[in-house]
Amino acid sequence: MNDAQDNGSEEENPGMSDQELNEIIESLCLSKVEEFILLGYEHVTGKDIWDCVSDKYRKTGLPSLHQIVNDILSLKSTAFMNWMTISMYRGAQF
Repeated sequence: MNDAQDNGSEEENPGMSDQELNEIIESLCLSKVEEFILLGYEHVTGKDIWDCVSDKYRKTGLPSLHQIVNDILSLKSTAFMNWMTISMYRGAQF
């Protein structure tokens, strides 16, 4: 989840250190993991959630914090599983 440091987080989230941003993102991702576990997806990790959500930020960089929060908390299991499937076809290691 250290990708937040690499994409200019200070510019989009002034007054917040990279460590604080990473802690918030990690907490949100773990919350989403708990939700997915309740839905039966037992092997999902916080890193998997972040990789899925941050995949769309690769070209544009990190958006504002409220957008990141929204993207994590509104992530649907079907969208996550679609991303996992496509990532597997692309050769990503899980």
